[in-house]
Amino acid sequence: MSIKNEPRIKNPLIVAIRNQLEHRALWMYLLCDEAKKKGLEATEYAPEAIRRCGLYQGGLLRKKAGGGESLKGLKKTLFTKPAQWVFEMDVKRCTDDNLDIDFHYCPLVKAWQKQGCTDEEIRLLCDHAMCGDRGIAESFGCHLDLPKTIARGDDICQIRFVRDEK
Repeated sequence: MSIKNEPRIKNPLIVAIRNQLEHRALWMYLLCDEAKKKGLEATEYAPEAIRRCGLYQGGLLRKKAGGGESLKGLKKTLFTKPAQWVFEMDVKRCTDDNLDIDFHYCPLVKAWQKQGCTDEEIRLLCDHAMCGDRGIAESFGCHLDLPKTIARGDDICQIRFVRDEK
């Protein structure tokens, strides 16, 4: 396994939150694995289902942020200080139209590693999971760029919310 994904922050509360996120990632893996055993490939259902979840969550986040599409509101509502600690994030840029965040740790990847998933399985599961973030981006009138991801073997995940041209 070539994916490197080790946390630096070891605070017990942060570890407990990470464990909850790992449990969600375990559900996702096991659902995809069971569906595959029954002849249904995850690519046939997971991306769209998870995108729908992101659209729903994005709508709630927009409401919570005052109803606008500013990515400053997204940062304030989703990428809070506790979330930044859990994923060991660095917010690189935050404007109305761009939100650039680097993640140095991913509890979802850790869950899949614990299940013995191959690097390729982790890459695919991550791509499916990111459909939620793509849905959130869409609800804010944006798209999501992922120049680097831990699941592809990079040292960080570069999450880039970018306003779509109108």
